[in-house]
Amino acid sequence: MSRAFNFSAGPAALPEPVLRQVQAELLEWQGERASVMEVSHRGKAFIDCAAAAERDLRELMAIPDDYYVLFLQGGATTLSALLALNLAGPGQGADFVLTGHWGEKALENMKPSLKARVAASAKDGGYTGIPARESWQLDPNAAFLHYTPNETIHGVEFHDIPDAGGVPLVADVSSNFLSRPMDVSRFGVLYGGAQKNLGPSGLAIAIVRKDLLGKHGRELPPIFELLNQARNDSMFNTPPTFAWYVLGLVLQWVKAQGGATAMGERNGRKAALLYSAIDGSGGFYRNTVQPSARSWMNVPFFLPDETREKAFLKEAEAAGLLGLKGHRAVGGIRASIYNAMPEAGVQALVDFMADFARRHG
Repeated sequence: MSRAFNFSAGPAALPEPVLRQVQAELLEWQGERASVMEVSHRGKAFIDCAAAAERDLRELMAIPDDYYVLFLQGGATTLSALLALNLAGPGQGADFVLTGHWGEKALENMKPSLKARVAASAKDGGYTGIPARESWQLDPNAAFLHYTPNETIHGVEFHDIPDAGGVPLVADVSSNFLSRPMDVSRFGVLYGGAQKNLGPSGLAIAIVRKDLLGKHGRELPPIFELLNQARNDSMFNTPPTFAWYVLGLVLQWVKAQGGATAMGERNGRKAALLYSAIDGSGGFYRNTVQPSARSWMNVPFFLPDETREKAFLKEAEAAGLLGLKGHRAVGGIRASIYNAMPEAGVQALVDFMADFARRHG
C-alpha cells in the first residue's frame, strides 16, 4: 500500500495513526466482542467513549462550563437551520457578515426562520477579503451575528475574532475547528461539520452558551429542539456512533501532538511555506486573496491558463498529491492543509510546484 498526501477539502485526510487504530479495532472494540458500529449507544462502553470525547474537546478548546457541547447529525448546513429556529424567536432578526460561499449558505438556510440582514459583504470584490470593520452595519437588537471564520472555497480567513458588541456571535468553524487556540467565551455558538479537521463525515458539533437555548418561543418538533439534545447528552435520538468514536480518536491524537497551540504553530508554518512558494513563483502561480485574509486551511491558486492547470492536476495525482482540484465555483487549484496534513506533505507539494513551473513555465 502506498498512501498519498490527500489535500481534499472534505471529507478530508485523517491522521494515519487514527486510521490504523480504527482498522485494528474494527471487528472487536474495547473487549465488546463486536464493532463500535454494532454496540448500543445506550450501553456503558459507548457512553464512556462519548463522554471521553466531550471531555477531551472541552480540554483542548478550553470550553467554559456554561456551554453545552452537542454531537449531532446533519452537518453544518442542517445545523445552521436548526440554530436559526433555536436562537431567534418569531419576528426576530439576525445579522450576517459574508466572506464566501458558506456564509451565503448559512444565510440561505436561516432566512426562512428569521429576518436575515446582510450587515457586511465582500461579494462585490469576488470574496477575496474581509469587509472593512467600519463598513459593518450591525443591529444591536439582533438575535445574533453570524459569520464564517474560514471560507473553504474562497480561501478567506479571519485571523481575529470580531467584536459583536452585546449580540451573541455565531460562527461556522467547520474548516478551522482546533486549527489554533480560540477563545470560546467570545462566542454564543461555535458549530460545524467534523469532516475537515475532527473526523469523518456524518457528525456535526455545536458548542452553545447555555443561556441561549430554550428562549425562542416557538413550537418546534421535539427533535428540532436543541435543548432536548443538551438534556439528553446528545442522545435524544440515535447518534452517528462510528463518527463520534473516530472523532474521539482524533482528539486524542491532537492532545498527543501538543494540543491547539501546537496545531496552530504547525499550521502557521505549513501555510507560510505554501504561500511563499506561490508568491515566489514569479507570477506562474497566483493567489488572489488579500494577504491579511489568507486562509491557513484552504489555499486556492491559479496557473497561467486552464491547459496548464489540467496538466498540473494530472501530474500531481501521479506524484501522489491528491484532491487538488479547485471548487467548481472558482476553478483553479486548491490545497486544503488541515491538521492531519503533515508538514512533509506541504513540502512535497511545494517541491512539485517548483518542478512543474520549471517544466511548463
